[in-house]
Amino acid sequence: MNKLEANTENIDEQDLVERLQKGQQWAFNILVNTYQNRLLKIAYGITLDREDSMEIVQDVFISVFKNIRTFRQESSLATWLRKITINHCLNWKRKWKRRFKWDHKSIDSENSKNLFKENNNPEMLYREKQSEKNIMTAIKKLPEKIRLVFVLNVLEGLSYEEISETLNIRKGTVSSRLHFARKNLINFLELSD
Repeated sequence: MNKLEANTENIDEQDLVERLQKGQQWAFNILVNTYQNRLLKIAYGITLDREDSMEIVQDVFISVFKNIRTFRQESSLATWLRKITINHCLNWKRKWKRRFKWDHKSIDSENSKNLFKENNNPEMLYREKQSEKNIMTAIKKLPEKIRLVFVLNVLEGLSYEEISETLNIRKGTVSSRLHFARKNLINFLELSD
């Protein structure tokens, strides 16, 4: 176990925020290591573009670094980071819509990774990739508000309450959007078979 991992185990959120507000670099490293992958999933769920999602998450951490002193802890650190990420993503979408750019790239651009695993049947790999492709195509077709709730629930694993708090919508709205997303995904996937 390295020093960073040892420090991560012994620090609670309140202590981490205080250390971040004091400008301690190792606290910022812990923040990035803890939240980077989660925020990347959220960003990709909105942008559907791997490289842009990575840039957005970098911008989120720069923004957090600059503005951590304004964090009043009215919500959890994770909720605050999710809100910042969502706002950065929506700003990104507005910017690119104005420029008419909308060319998506798969988040798994290293498709060859799976090809060299032991005991993988090529036909099985093909079916898995085809299934993954169909699911991503179906997710891309969801309206943005619906897709965002779906991504937060399925990829990020947030509860209805957490999604409600993050997006400032009612729990009933979260529930209906998830129902709509699942229904449409099932219909699309049945049609694609």
